[in-house]
Amino acid sequence: MATKTDDFAPFPVKDQLPGVEFCVSSSPNWPEGIVLGFQHYVVMLGTTVIIPSILVPLMGGGDVEKAEVINTVLFVSGINTLLQSLFGSRLPVVIGASYAYVIPALYITFSYRFTYYLHPHLRFEETMRAIQGALIIASIFHMIVGFFGLWRILVRFLTPLSAAPLVILTAVGLVAFSFPQLARCIEIGLPALIILIILSQYLPHLFKCKRSICEQFAVLFTIAIVWAYAEILTAAGAYDKRPDITQLSCRTDRSGLISASPWVRVPYPLQWGRPSFHGSDAFAMMAATYVAIVETTGSFIAASRFGSATHIPPSVLSRGIGWQGIGVLLDGLFGTATGSTALVENTGLLGLTKVGSRRVVQISAGFMIFFSIFGKFGAVLASIPLPIFAAVYCVLFAYVASAGLGLLQFCNLNSFRTKFILGFSIFIGLSVAQYFTEYLFISGRGPVHTRTSAFNVIMQVIFSSAATVGIMAAFLLDCTHSYGHASVRRDSGRHWWEKFRVYHTDTRTEEFYALPYKLNRFFPSF
Repeated sequence: MATKTDDFAPFPVKDQLPGVEFCVSSSPNWPEGIVLGFQHYVVMLGTTVIIPSILVPLMGGGDVEKAEVINTVLFVSGINTLLQSLFGSRLPVVIGASYAYVIPALYITFSYRFTYYLHPHLRFEETMRAIQGALIIASIFHMIVGFFGLWRILVRFLTPLSAAPLVILTAVGLVAFSFPQLARCIEIGLPALIILIILSQYLPHLFKCKRSICEQFAVLFTIAIVWAYAEILTAAGAYDKRPDITQLSCRTDRSGLISASPWVRVPYPLQWGRPSFHGSDAFAMMAATYVAIVETTGSFIAASRFGSATHIPPSVLSRGIGWQGIGVLLDGLFGTATGSTALVENTGLLGLTKVGSRRVVQISAGFMIFFSIFGKFGAVLASIPLPIFAAVYCVLFAYVASAGLGLLQFCNLNSFRTKFILGFSIFIGLSVAQYFTEYLFISGRGPVHTRTSAFNVIMQVIFSSAATVGIMAAFLLDCTHSYGHASVRRDSGRHWWEKFRVYHTDTRTEEFYALPYKLNRFFPSF
């Protein structure tokens, strides 16, 4: 009697993510691409508005200065996104404002030397010039790490096992900007989250169509529906007698951006005056650039997966970090009050839409530049209540975290070494970052409080980043735990990525990462 064969078999390992509608090097038609690019622009607005809204009032600026800084961030983000997609990593990532630079910017803002300026606008300008100087010096460190190949040397030792915690924590480390912000106005944030999940995950399966409009444009539909709902609540007086903090989060007419934004204004370098330079400011900002490099690396790896590209070679990754350093230099020259990073939310949008096209992101850069110049039009969209963006982030950050989990297919999950490195690095990354963040909020200073304030800020910046702490732990353990044991190479998945360590080893690399206009002949990757 014949025995019944087992129908179950392990899923095959995939160098490239299947099921993607458009990969890095392919593009949708122009009408579809323009709408998708606009969606990327809308998604990045949340971070673009939040960071200046935190920093500018503390620097002494009002609504006018806040609107000008937001437009400057948009303008420089558009330029940096184009440079990154054309000459950097060539991945469909949006380059925008980074939370890693907020702590050094606050350190500069609260510096004792600015207490002598009694006029708020003068204090704003002097503070901005100091932040600009620190960013310019930090960008040199950033470019050296990228263009001189220092980051390439390090990431060549990166394995799927050590990269998984990095990508996971790049997203999970931003949880404070998702549901906690959503809960500030639960009556609009929670409906936005529910609507987005229904539109993107359930309706496509109900309609049984190959390419669902609801799936690809779910974020736009969600924001439009809930924004209109918030407008109705505001007009009906639902928040008239609520506390100020609730009104600021829920109302659609409290941002002050529409009235403060100019009709037409082109941001330009040194618009706030000549940058000033201070040693301790620069060192604090360098710590933020290190954190931004780490978090950008996680976003690059996730974007390569969602763009159905092969694993990004170390030389290309280092090239992208170098161009990000140029982006930080532009941040310093134009005066954005913060540095740049690859935005996690836009990387997650690649997974939600299944469109990893480079051209779509370049179109979104065009929207950033256009709306930064014509400020009134951009201010209308920038006034969307932040809890709506927070609801969207709950889904988009989850996609990036899932990209990190997807790297575990290359690892041996039955190995106790793998289990320890994976579990410990994720746990310690979240735990240490939570400790440093809570300590700062409760006591007003970090747990490291020596007489050198710049050193204290450096420690606070580095250890407040879950991704940075996690990758340091995972990288160190993966390179030292059971070193030399025969099974380590296969358990960590190193053998799957070895063919991508050198640029020309895999023939598919050229399709995704080659420079345009045959520039590889003059700037070869190794």
